[in-house]
Amino acid sequence: MTDHWTSWKFFPDDFYDDVLQAPAGPGLYEVCRSSTREQVAFGCARNVADALNELVRPRGIRKWLSFRRGGRYESGELEYRVWPTATLAEAKAVYGLIRERHEAIIRRYVAAARV
Repeated sequence: MTDHWTSWKFFPDDFYDDVLQAPAGPGLYEVCRSSTREQVAFGCARNVADALNELVRPRGIRKWLSFRRGGRYESGELEYRVWPTATLAEAKAVYGLIRERHEAIIRRYVAAARV
């Protein structure tokens, strides 16, 4: 397995029968708007491909909730990247490390803004 993020990829277009390029195993994922790099989703999953598919094609109650929140995105508007891992435990450890680094950066930024 890799020890870094893959390159950014656009979600596949259903019209062209493109395929989602993500592992069917454990790992992390990040989804952003391509125009602003605003983070839409970030997490770890037992099956990264299923997690990404669920984000763009929700089913059941999630479909209803995403419709209510305006969570619909146009084709080509979102990009994703993945960090495949060997086990779910490893994915959770990397997830925790990334979250800690992000929180440390935010704390440093807030402290600098107060001065």
